[in-house]
Amino acid sequence: MYKLVLCWRYLLTRYLALVCIVSVMLGVATLIVVNSVMTGFSTKLKDRLHGLLSDIDVEATTFHGIDHPDEKIERIRRDPFLAERIEAMTPMMEVFAMLQFEINGETILKPVRLIGVDAQGRARLGGFAEYIENKDHRDPPSFQLREEALKVWERNQERERLLEREPFAPPPKDGLPPPAPPVPSDFKPKGIMIGHAIAHARIPVLDEHGKPVLKDGKPVTEERELIHPGDEVVLTTISGQRIEPVSFRGAVVDYIKTEMSEYDANYVYIALEDLQHLRTMHSRATSIQIKLKDYERDKGEVSKRLTEMFPSCVVSTWEQKQGPLLAAISIEKGILNLLLFMIIGVAGFGILAIFSMIVVEKTRDIGVLKALGASNGGVMKIFLGYGLLLGLVGALLGTGLGVAFTVYINQIEKKLTDWTGQEIFDRSVYYFKDIPTDIQASNVLLIVLGAVSIAVVFSIMPALRAAMLHPVRALRYE
Repeated sequence: MYKLVLCWRYLLTRYLALVCIVSVMLGVATLIVVNSVMTGFSTKLKDRLHGLLSDIDVEATTFHGIDHPDEKIERIRRDPFLAERIEAMTPMMEVFAMLQFEINGETILKPVRLIGVDAQGRARLGGFAEYIENKDHRDPPSFQLREEALKVWERNQERERLLEREPFAPPPKDGLPPPAPPVPSDFKPKGIMIGHAIAHARIPVLDEHGKPVLKDGKPVTEERELIHPGDEVVLTTISGQRIEPVSFRGAVVDYIKTEMSEYDANYVYIALEDLQHLRTMHSRATSIQIKLKDYERDKGEVSKRLTEMFPSCVVSTWEQKQGPLLAAISIEKGILNLLLFMIIGVAGFGILAIFSMIVVEKTRDIGVLKALGASNGGVMKIFLGYGLLLGLVGALLGTGLGVAFTVYINQIEKKLTDWTGQEIFDRSVYYFKDIPTDIQASNVLLIVLGAVSIAVVFSIMPALRAAMLHPVRALRYE
């Protein structure tokens, strides 16, 4: 009992110990905040990638793709082992293409990845319909132009026909231009969905004199829509039968916004049958996307079974397709945590120094305790308990501070941005509305245990020195 009383008394009277507590507290809080933010980014990135790539892909290894994918899907469904583990499947065709569109009369060319999908079939896999920007177009998703977009397209076609007329043609007697040829009532353009970042750009805001508006010395920008629903675009790619370019003219139906700039700035979706017709690859696909009922349980067995069933194809999970990226994130997270853990190591050296001073100052008290019958182990437990108490108090305070900072990190970021005038979290880079966080109890527990363990380990040497003091030598000058 006397050990606990002495530890508590030392904690309350030795104000120098507050330095150790603050060091441990700041180290624990920093680790919790950084770990939670990195885990939040990693989790959100994995969710986006998983949704965009599906659970398992059966990909063709040849330029001509997979022949009759519907028959292969039916073959998979007839397999009893696979049928009870697979939830949904759909064919897909992916190819590089050039996207052409006009802005203020200027033709823009952009390389993109052209994806041909069955909209409703892809929606059953997840990761497609929920990314369509207009919520009214999500259920059911479709490449058909809606009424408003169709009107925009018709107005654009009317304008083009007026511009393409012969400028030297004699005007009619009433002075009005000749009527444009009527558009067939049953004709509708093919629909295209493009990435949000392709159709939008951040443009500097100009004042009434045409000069950029500045804020804190930096130009103010706003997101501007460059391509509107109903605008016509042209896609150019390579034919699947002959190596020659083929083009596809269609109108924008909607935007795809995954909040991942790499995908939003490069992906364009059209109906699978339109891309098959364009590339003269009827009844073909480049891959079959599969969603499992229980991904973690069945991914290995299902991949092995599909590899045996289709030996000429490459079967891979979404994690295997993104293996280098996921590995890089994991390594970066581990190295950063290791470096930040050194902050707690600095607090450990502070505990070592302070405890060594306490042992020197309390030599007389240690001698008195031993003269009264305290054992070497009892004296050692006093200092180890003191170190444990310092580490525990610092870790608990740091946990509270770290969790509170993580929960209110977006509000804190906005306040800091207002005070400093410097945008800390640039949403144009990440396309996230807020800083993603994910507080995992297991990680917090490991951080707390690590901090307490460091405090105890650095207390061992001073505790051993105090325990080895001889009472006669400790009291010889008294």
